[in-house]
Amino acid sequence: MTLPAKRAKDRRIQRTQGLLREALLSLIHEKNYDSIVVNDILDRANVGRSTFYTHFRGKHELLLSGIHDHLRSVQPASLPASAKRYERLIWFSLPIFELVDRQRRTGGARIGTRDRAIIHEHLQAAVADLIAEDVRKDLQGRRSAAGRIPPDLLIQYVASTFILTLHWWMGSKSPLLPKDADDVFRGLVLPTLAATLE
Repeated sequence: MTLPAKRAKDRRIQRTQGLLREALLSLIHEKNYDSIVVNDILDRANVGRSTFYTHFRGKHELLLSGIHDHLRSVQPASLPASAKRYERLIWFSLPIFELVDRQRRTGGARIGTRDRAIIHEHLQAAVADLIAEDVRKDLQGRRSAAGRIPPDLLIQYVASTFILTLHWWMGSKSPLLPKDADDVFRGLVLPTLAATLE
């Protein structure tokens, strides 16, 4: 009997969090991120203040939660068996380039430079969180020798290089397709990942 109630509660929580994420996303397309306050999100989502703070400490945490939620939704169940271990680590890149491309085509390009930088900062943190466990697991047990890249540095290198490539691609006038932008990113990080994780 408790299982269905728990499922219903989980659905209510997911629904509430989804409403809050959608409200923030729609507001970002209408006004500067810095000018959005929690009350704006509450009004748009039709959610009470105490409900909001039950789930999130503020709009930054809500934004990061939305990014994590999206990454979970696009994560493939499995990757090609032919993919090398270090290639599997960066599975997220093409889905994000494709998402950004869809948003640009449907008006997401209206997001200003400052707001884009804030979103990219949160995305970088989410990517770092996403790959941290796998990087540490892959490096565990390897002898630390001179010249070895520390796990935390490798994590930040991959995440920041991804954001650098994404920012360059979004800001350039180049008509690169998402797959081409992904190839640029992979060209930058795969040699380092291969040398470090193989």
